[in-house]
Amino acid sequence: MSASTPMLITFGIYLAGMLAIGWWASRRTRHFEDYILGGRSLSPTVTALATGASDMSGWLLMGLPGALYATGLAEGWIAIGLIAGAWANWRLVAARLRLYTERAGNALTLPDYFTHRFADHTRMLRVLSAVVILVFFAIYSASGIVAGARLFESSFGMDYSYALMAGAVVTIAYTLMGGFLAVSWTDAVQASLMLLALIVAPLAVIYVIGGPLEAYAAIAAAHPTRADPFHGTTVVGIASLMAWGLGYCGQPHILARFMAAESASAIAPARRIAMTWMVLCLVGAMATGFFAIAWFAAHPADAVGVEANPERVFIQLSQLLFNPWIAGVLLSAILAAIMSTLSCQLLVCASALTEDFYKPFLRPKASPRELLWVGRAALLAVAIVAMVLAWNPENRVLDLVAYAWAGFGAAFGPVVVLSLLWRGMTRNGALAGMLTGAIVVLVWKPYGWFGLYEMIPGFLLASVAIIVVSRFERPPADIVAQFDAVANDWQRLGRP
Repeated sequence: MSASTPMLITFGIYLAGMLAIGWWASRRTRHFEDYILGGRSLSPTVTALATGASDMSGWLLMGLPGALYATGLAEGWIAIGLIAGAWANWRLVAARLRLYTERAGNALTLPDYFTHRFADHTRMLRVLSAVVILVFFAIYSASGIVAGARLFESSFGMDYSYALMAGAVVTIAYTLMGGFLAVSWTDAVQASLMLLALIVAPLAVIYVIGGPLEAYAAIAAAHPTRADPFHGTTVVGIASLMAWGLGYCGQPHILARFMAAESASAIAPARRIAMTWMVLCLVGAMATGFFAIAWFAAHPADAVGVEANPERVFIQLSQLLFNPWIAGVLLSAILAAIMSTLSCQLLVCASALTEDFYKPFLRPKASPRELLWVGRAALLAVAIVAMVLAWNPENRVLDLVAYAWAGFGAAFGPVVVLSLLWRGMTRNGALAGMLTGAIVVLVWKPYGWFGLYEMIPGFLLASVAIIVVSRFERPPADIVAQFDAVANDWQRLGRP
């Protein structure tokens, strides 16, 4: 038995399990609403774990540990921003959005919510938001496929193009079969596996080195700058890293989890589970990358692959420190992280194409069964586009994620937050904010002015555009009444 055989067997068992969940979910998926929101039946635990898993993609086990390994603690500011942003998203957005989507025409997608929230009979909001979703999710989905290709390439010595195919096929298969239910239940399993890996891996590194104090001393001796959280940082740099947290309220694949919760009252327990999971995972990912500095400093011969591509640090440590069976389980966690986010992204794109283009413009009277199969075809088409974008082996996971995250955060974040908190917001204000946020990110990204993450100017200018434009008109009385009804529902439930 070769060293890679146990990992192959472990991967095979894991992938078979995901396909089995997909088949089970397909038996419970009868129409389009089931396919894209699972009949709004997610329990607090599944809602929490699925939200976390769909959020923390392959970058959690590859991009973030790689950044900590290459740069040191200065990259840790991103985790602080993410934790603060995620908590605010759960606290300010989650329950309100769950309540609003029911009152606003039983909205199934984010473009659908915008359309009904502002009574947009022109469908401009629906089309614009769907276009934004398709553009940035094509980039985001490509990041997941790249991460999967890196995993198979590093673990089994596969050619990048073949590795890319291997990493994407199973995800596409179970998402095609079972839709939202398959995605949510596989996400719950995947979140558990990710948490296990991010507890075991850093503890093993610390144990081998001799303890956390010894590891820190070794890092300070070998690379003193990496032990300093402020080395090479500026106010702009720290703000840019922490600004990742602003993006949470605009991510369609995360917001879809809130919309699918079984009730608004389920949000509070889901929030507690999700935040605990998130903090543990982020600390584990950072510890893995940081303490790996000490281990590879003591074993320079093993550091060649990691120095060439720091995003392989978790993969390399798993293969070097554990026997092949345990390594197979740990590396399956990377696959879990990749698949959990990729599947949700593909599903959201398919939902946008079906619910926001096909149904309103081509087949208004399409049956639920027809929409179900159109949704599956749309998902397959989006997956092919993402695979084409991911074909370049020079792509970096964190760079692709950062671009897409900023696009969604700036285009949708201010619109979502203000639509839930401000009764005076108008349709034209929403259009202005969405356009401003998307355009600023697309223009700012290539130039990187002032070294500032494009999320910040995009989010701020979009917020200003919404407020300024909305001040020129008054929202219709029925829209204000709907807003007040949702606010009363939220108060009545104890502000979950």
